[in-house]
Amino acid sequence: MNLPTAQFLFAAWALAIAVCDCRTRCIPNSLVATGLVAAFACALFQCSPFGVSPGAAALGALVGLVALLPFFALGVMGAADVKVFAVLGAWCGVHALLGLWVVASLAAGVHAVWLLIATHTRLAAVGRQGGPTFELGARRSTPYAACLTVPAIAWLGWHVFAAGMK
Repeated sequence: MNLPTAQFLFAAWALAIAVCDCRTRCIPNSLVATGLVAAFACALFQCSPFGVSPGAAALGALVGLVALLPFFALGVMGAADVKVFAVLGAWCGVHALLGLWVVASLAAGVHAVWLLIATHTRLAAVGRQGGPTFELGARRSTPYAACLTVPAIAWLGWHVFAAGMK
């Protein structure tokens, strides 16, 4: 395996996550597991798109899992979002997680404001209902895993661009 193949694998995996999350708000465990195996394989064969070693991939996955697990425990985030963040940690390394989380949270906030406007939901009514906070057509809530993976794809694009400029 070489670096361009690893870059393609990462981009394809991240795009598949984003598409699944946007379309169905459901991410198959098989897709999460495939990303994790691919991240560790790329790290093991020293062709990680982000230069991550096997140890750094393990640390990134652990930190990604632990960082978002409290949000799942509080019921404000889905399990798939937590697992995807852990896999992003394996792909990108622990140093990238804070930036990805901040950008994803900002994107999710913009999406939530858009949903408030589109559903004519008053801010005072948020959290009072027993069901999901937002529902637009058949879609519930914000596709947070997509909010995580799209910036990661952009970051990969930046890495490829910067490497081409050297």
